[in-house]
Amino acid sequence: MTAIESALVVLVPEAERLVKDFRDRYDPSATAGVPAHITLLYPFKRPDQIGREDLNRLGSCAASVSSFAFILATIRRFPNALYLAPEPDEPFRHLTAEIWRRYPETPPYGGKYPAIVPHLTVAQLAGETQLNLVAAELSRASENKLPIAARANEMALLDTTSGRWEVRATFKLD
Repeated sequence: MTAIESALVVLVPEAERLVKDFRDRYDPSATAGVPAHITLLYPFKRPDQIGREDLNRLGSCAASVSSFAFILATIRRFPNALYLAPEPDEPFRHLTAEIWRRYPETPPYGGKYPAIVPHLTVAQLAGETQLNLVAAELSRASENKLPIAARANEMALLDTTSGRWEVRATFKLD
């Protein structure tokens, strides 16, 4: 059973055409219901602790940030993952910082990493050999498909109350 949790993200449907097959095969969050996205803040509060006041605060936070265009042009990697890097990435870091300022008890990734690195995960793999093989496959598949132009117009609150990740609410950026 999936843990009961929540996250704040920017959904990126423009990337689905390229990344869906990879994410379905290599990203457990995709099989749990999460569409292509760039995480803003995870973990967030337990879904049963998110009330009307939180939804209003998140709406105000989103409205304080202007919508912005970005592209996904570069394939990069973490030690155990492949991702598409958004350019520019500063608006994502800014929005994450604004949420975190309002919810200091919920640091990005539980405070596990010292830096915020906005990314759209394509594959999560433990072994270097498999990561290299999937990176080569992704590189071939992305020929003539990158850059992907997108626009962040809203942030989404996802949660696992139903047993799968689903959008609970969306908040328009200014």
